[in-house]
Amino acid sequence: MDPDLALSLGMVIAAFSVPSILSALSDRRAPRASAITVLIGGLLILYAVQTKPGGYTFNQVPDVFVSVVARYMP
Repeated sequence: MDPDLALSLGMVIAAFSVPSILSALSDRRAPRASAITVLIGGLLILYAVQTKPGGYTFNQVPDVFVSVVARYMP
């Protein structure tokens, strides 16, 4: 898997899990599924950082995300 794609997917998955966590906490339920999605997103981000030579800087992250979206969207 391309490290840029893994970073982008990890960010999207982690961002989509935040409302699920808040919903579970407001309903006084354990956020089990949300914790799993956060773990998956974090592992994808960790994979991307470790496989890219030199890693990523915070300034590169928006450019990487836009380039991945431009590459895979028609």
